[in-house]
Amino acid sequence: MTGELSRRRLLVSVGLLAAGAVGCSAGTGGAGDTTPSESASTAPAAPTATSVAVPPLSTTVTPPSTPTPRATQPSAPSSAPGGPAVEIGRGTGSRPQVALTFHGGGDPATAREILDLTASRGARITVLAIGTWLQANPELAGTILAGGHDLGNHTWSHPVLSDLPESGVRDEITRCRDLLVRLTGSPGPFFRTSSGQYASDLVLRVAGQCGYPTCLSYDIDSTDWTDPGPTVVRQLAASATAGSIVSLHFGHPGTVQALPDILDDLQARGLTPVTASALLAP
Repeated sequence: MTGELSRRRLLVSVGLLAAGAVGCSAGTGGAGDTTPSESASTAPAAPTATSVAVPPLSTTVTPPSTPTPRATQPSAPSSAPGGPAVEIGRGTGSRPQVALTFHGGGDPATAREILDLTASRGARITVLAIGTWLQANPELAGTILAGGHDLGNHTWSHPVLSDLPESGVRDEITRCRDLLVRLTGSPGPFFRTSSGQYASDLVLRVAGQCGYPTCLSYDIDSTDWTDPGPTVVRQLAASATAGSIVSLHFGHPGTVQALPDILDDLQARGLTPVTASALLAP
């Protein structure tokens, strides 16, 4: 990567001070299509939320019938206020920690199994939720945060984000952001692009305008979304080193089956699974 894009994709942990989030207006485009690897709920998409400024965090979206517990979200490493998001794919490795990050979609039962397992093992993870999935399973927002995990934005419907015009990119980011605000009081510390490991310049610019100073990438792809079986998922996750950010997915039974061994492997090597916020902290 060269030029402006390579400068934004800093694959190092940066101890930058958290900057104030700059709001941007929610678009009016449609939800788009999900990818087979991260199928979202078939529940009807919610109407586009009213424009929200961040801070203060406010929205006119009607609250869910069953209130979800709110929890404080951590701050993320940041760029200049309102400037393009900084893409980060791994930490410095100065501490014996890794971040296991999960794309939030698919069968919610697998999410609950993973959350139960991490709770029993004292592990912390980062969940990047697809908006339509979170809309269909709003109670999981409180469960995720109550477990001490990060909860961030993985677009509204998981399209090939790089194929959309600016208005479509903005709509995908803001609709999920506004749902996170409604459920948790926060847009979350991270945005992750969809259907690709790296965000385009356009996506980075719009994400920054929408209040996300950090676009979270990864350096280890477990390929669990292809359902290669738990052995392959475990082997690929085992290539993580101190500072690695590992890409995993809810919604895939092989991931659930591989996770106990992944945690055992990390422990045997003296590596602690922490949230991305903790991994990237100064």
